[in-house]
Amino acid sequence: MKQNQNSRRSGEIAREKLASILLFEVADPDLALVTVTGAEVSVDRTYVRAYVSCEPERYDEVMAALGRAKGRIRSLLGRSLGWRVTPELSFHIDTSTDEAECIARALQNVPETLAVEKDEEGYPIAPDDGDAGAGGGGAF
Repeated sequence: MKQNQNSRRSGEIAREKLASILLFEVADPDLALVTVTGAEVSVDRTYVRAYVSCEPERYDEVMAALGRAKGRIRSLLGRSLGWRVTPELSFHIDTSTDEAECIARALQNVPETLAVEKDEEGYPIAPDDGDAGAGGGGAF
């Protein structure tokens, strides 16, 4: 979605309002522990794309709950924002936190080959076993 400085600021305001609405005004238990991670607002403020985060095993039930509550959330958002137009809402799952967790886990399990000392080109330095200068040995 095309963004400018004003729509980014509006997106931050919309994200805060949506988070407050989900936390305090929507009583659906399927929306417990759902975090609004971001919101993109169109330049003319008629459309909001909201990104939410939750546990990976709950993606389907959270999207279904957001679909059921979309009308009420939109109504509450329109009143709290006070914009001329109440924006259409579109919810999307933000998987960036899951991907970051996966990367962090991968970095904790560092392969042993990364601990091997390497030269400036990135090749492993062979251990010194006393054969220095015994280079070639045979003709091809």
